[in-house]
Amino acid sequence: MAKKSDKRRIIGLVCQACKQRHYYTTKNTMNSPDRVELAKYCPVKRVQAKQVETKKSLGRNEVKPRR
Repeated sequence: MAKKSDKRRIIGLVCQACKQRHYYTTKNTMNSPDRVELAKYCPVKRVQAKQVETKKSLGRNEVKPRR
């Protein structure tokens, strides 16, 4: 089984048309350190809009230590 490493992070994609977060994906921070911009479907506006990576941490990337 493959090892889990810190190179891939979970990111949220915010729609530029409605400013809501509809999509989540993983990103390799070593290969693409800059922000991700994708053209995806916006279900609120029902058009294809630009989705941009969020600045905020989603809180899912940190592993809590065991007691």
